[in-house]
Amino acid sequence: MKKLLASLVLAACTLSGYAQNTGDLKVPTKPDRVISRHIYGHFAEHLGRSIYGGFYVGEGNTKIPNTNGVRNDVVEALKRLNIPNLRWPGGCFADTYHWMHGIGAKEERPTIVNAWWGGVTEDNSFGTHDFLNMCELLGTKPYLAGNVGSGSVQELMDWVQYVNFDGKSPMSNLRRKNGRSEPWEVLYWGVGNEPWGCGGNMTPEYYADLYKQHATYLGKGYLDKGIVRIASGPASDDYNWTEVLMKKIPLSLMEGYALHHYAVTDWENKGPSTTFSEQQYFGTMKRALLMDELIQKHGAIMDKYDPEKKVALVVDEWGGWYEVEPGTNPGFLYQQNTMRDAMIAGTTLNIFNNHSDRVRMANLAQTVNVLQAVILTDEEKMILTPTYHVMEMYKVHQDANWLPLTIKSEAYTVGNENLPAVSGSASKDKNGLTHISLTNIDPNQAQEITINIDGTKYKNLSGRVLTSKKLQDYNTFDKPNTIKPENFKGAKLKGNTLTVKLPPFSVVMLELK
Repeated sequence: MKKLLASLVLAACTLSGYAQNTGDLKVPTKPDRVISRHIYGHFAEHLGRSIYGGFYVGEGNTKIPNTNGVRNDVVEALKRLNIPNLRWPGGCFADTYHWMHGIGAKEERPTIVNAWWGGVTEDNSFGTHDFLNMCELLGTKPYLAGNVGSGSVQELMDWVQYVNFDGKSPMSNLRRKNGRSEPWEVLYWGVGNEPWGCGGNMTPEYYADLYKQHATYLGKGYLDKGIVRIASGPASDDYNWTEVLMKKIPLSLMEGYALHHYAVTDWENKGPSTTFSEQQYFGTMKRALLMDELIQKHGAIMDKYDPEKKVALVVDEWGGWYEVEPGTNPGFLYQQNTMRDAMIAGTTLNIFNNHSDRVRMANLAQTVNVLQAVILTDEEKMILTPTYHVMEMYKVHQDANWLPLTIKSEAYTVGNENLPAVSGSASKDKNGLTHISLTNIDPNQAQEITINIDGTKYKNLSGRVLTSKKLQDYNTFDKPNTIKPENFKGAKLKGNTLTVKLPPFSVVMLELK
């Protein structure tokens, strides 16, 4: 009899066209965790057309509207995302960048060869003042990555003094001479970048000692509340790196600990950005969803030495990475952005939200024209990518109270491998609105999820959805609105039961009140 009932249920699900999933949402009267807005940070490296042509087109440009050389259209688009922080100048570039080359009269600045990315010569016309003033224009917090690989402790100390000190000193006097009287008060400082690789091919023991030296002399960073010193953590699953650094670095010298992880299946053959197969898509999503395991395992090591979670896990490089677009400079990392990228963004942000007790900052790689960009430009043209739209939909989670949402998902299967098809996260904002974000990564099967709500009753429900006709679809300069959010009518609320019908490869944001 039980087998017969099970068969009937399975048949009903198949006929309905929806795989069945269940979930539970808890709405406590006193939430104990906030999803930091800084999880929704971005990254701008001197790489390809990220800075020059992406953010910055020069003060003398009369073809593209700008403010002090910074594109107005890019600024307005990023302001709509409420971007909380922006990391600069790298990346690998950071450990070859000497900040004093980028200050003073632009015609007197020395040039630099960007040996990491394309071997191009840069004129240093976009430097510290340009970046920090742009952050003020954006209403975002700057996150500066210091040069440990080829720099010195003194160089980083001087940079902190230059941008943060309000009194009389050699560096603050130089800042005033260069046209800025008030300090910018930069809070976030990365001490090097990827020292295990392009930052110097160091051992964790060696870098830990270097970090302590640098962090000691950064001190409070001339701010009463102090600065956030971020140590360079591992690539993906290098758990020994985390063990060594957490053991060797006193908690009094470290406020943040970085992790880098890209959804790459094969570094020697990354695959195309738009003409990928389902097998390649599955591999990408498998790597993207690995983020949950990485955070749990690195977090467990951090908990051994920092049980009170004083040190934030900062995932300051994440996203998809494919082969460059045909005909473009291989060192510029320019790639298109499809619904696959929307799936990476939706699932990854759900993971970050659900680990917001430890993950309190993150940076998508990157913002404009590089890797999983939210914006692409071509001279005066600009388009928003599917990833942009996911970030815009998810901004409602910024600084909202995290709500526990558990999901029992059906499997998305390719060959002999399975992944959970549905993921989600939830929060309640200061206005009392509850938001539930859901993703269905299965490109073939719609998913229905029934969520039981415990702790409150809702009367009103609305939603938005991001999806398209094909998984490989993307926005172009000729057709910029192929993919954009639409109103969602596939959710119903009856009593304490929420039923949502998720289209294949879709991201849905629900609002309840």
